[in-house]
Amino acid sequence: MIITTGFDPIPQVVARARELADRTGCAYAPRAKFSMSKLVEHYGDEQILVVLQEAVRLITPGMPPMEFHPSMGFVRAKRILRGEPDPMIDAAGMLPGDSVLDCTAGLGADSLLFAVTGGETSKVTALESSLPLYALLLEGMSGYVSGQIKVNEALRRIDVQHGDHLEYLRAQPDKSIDIVYFDPMFRVPLTDSAAISPLRQFANPAALSADSVAEATRVARKTVLLKEKALSGEFNRLGFKELLRANAKTSYGVITIDN
Repeated sequence: MIITTGFDPIPQVVARARELADRTGCAYAPRAKFSMSKLVEHYGDEQILVVLQEAVRLITPGMPPMEFHPSMGFVRAKRILRGEPDPMIDAAGMLPGDSVLDCTAGLGADSLLFAVTGGETSKVTALESSLPLYALLLEGMSGYVSGQIKVNEALRRIDVQHGDHLEYLRAQPDKSIDIVYFDPMFRVPLTDSAAISPLRQFANPAALSADSVAEATRVARKTVLLKEKALSGEFNRLGFKELLRANAKTSYGVITIDN
């Protein structure tokens, strides 16, 4: 993957793009007058992350550009800030100050909800195995402006990490994180969403492993949470108690840790 800017970028945008390239180990490509197709041809890499003054976009030939945006996470975050319940937060049993490891960060919407709920004293780690998505999250969460101060602050508090969740979990001490969360990519999508369809080409398609759940159960102090299709066999296969919701296409499964 290469990292570039828009045409005629201001110096601050160039600095951000260079810093992001350094942090992710990707190549920085000065935009000059190159079109996207010319950048692909010149650098021999089809994945391009474009840093703009008020946005960041992931571009791949043949797919719509994917721009960082909390999407429905922003709507749900505002509800949480108004004191309304959220099914994921309720299933996790999360309280202000709790620590969370989001093992499958994706576009970061769930990490945002955990950070909003947890507040300033919580620690939320967003772990993503896909390098392009990791870079998109890293830049997006550090600079996205939502119009809601508390949402912006929550985004900045999230610790974005790149890596395989099983390896990451194996390196954590016993009972060191309050909540461990999994939202693996559904093998068959529920809807043909314009936001989710581009994501599928980058996300890890592998089913969640029993080893990952066992490590999560060792690491968690309170709960291990899984999001899946309602009535999915994954809940039984992996030992989760499914919390069915009326008229919902998805469910949360929970493993409660006995202390």
